[in-house]
Amino acid sequence: MSLGLAIIGYGKMGRLIAELAPAYGFDVRAKFTRGNNLHDAAIVPEFLRGVDAAVEFTAPDSAPDNLRRLASLGINAVCGTTGWYEHLPAIHESVLAAGTGLVYSPNFSVGVNVFMRAVAHAACFFAKYPEYEAWGWEIHHAAKRDAPSGTLKKLAQEIRAAGYNRALALTANRAGAHPGTHEIGFDSADDTITLRHTARSREGFARGALRAARWLAGKQGVFEFREILGELR
Repeated sequence: MSLGLAIIGYGKMGRLIAELAPAYGFDVRAKFTRGNNLHDAAIVPEFLRGVDAAVEFTAPDSAPDNLRRLASLGINAVCGTTGWYEHLPAIHESVLAAGTGLVYSPNFSVGVNVFMRAVAHAACFFAKYPEYEAWGWEIHHAAKRDAPSGTLKKLAQEIRAAGYNRALALTANRAGAHPGTHEIGFDSADDTITLRHTARSREGFARGALRAARWLAGKQGVFEFREILGELR
């Protein structure tokens, strides 16, 4: 049985999610753009009939209000927007109070999230060896707004959480149409260890978001995507 899906943010990612949605058991029943959803005015019951879940890829100034409104209407949401996490505690309360569900992440690629675990594992070891210095680098398409990206910031957080507390240089490039490469390195006078993830297209991000939305059906609570990786199909 198909589930009704709303797409909040119908840009490149939103259009790709709409294209792939049927393969994950979704019927797209609502699409919202900045033009037709100014100040989240379109997120109302009459435009969300038959919608079981929403996927939100918009902008940092829009995401918190979108997520609050979806929760208040009893709709579970998957959010791939970054730059709004200072509002996460308040959103967490709203979702729990509404009895709905939310999955969020700076990156919904399964590969990237496994890559993050590998980086954290490596950082845990290199934290013990002061001769190794760490760095992070990324490149994305010219239209990407944030630099460094939410993904590179998250990688840095994982490195810190693993116990690596020395200098960590982060650099970001924006050019062309590159879907995204992230690289973490540990360097000493003796050798260099480099860990790299390269996205070939946006499909991995879209498929991860749809897997998360399907997993979230009928669930309550707030989850980070990496927490549920082992339960996805």
